[in-house]
Amino acid sequence: MSKLWWFAAGAAVGYVFGTRAGREKYDELVITARKVMDHPTVQEAAGVVQAQAARFYDEGLRKLNQHV
Repeated sequence: MSKLWWFAAGAAVGYVFGTRAGREKYDELVITARKVMDHPTVQEAAGVVQAQAARFYDEGLRKLNQHV
């Protein structure tokens, strides 16, 4: 129950800060986040992480099938 209370308190604080910042600040954050996500270095890193995740998934699936 304590974790639920902390989550609710965090959500309430986030809501208050978000409403005080206003729509302009939100839009500014969205634009900045999109610029970061579109950067070639970030795209390259995302591709590497996706390839590693696929490799780990395949490896885990193979090990699981060996035990069954």
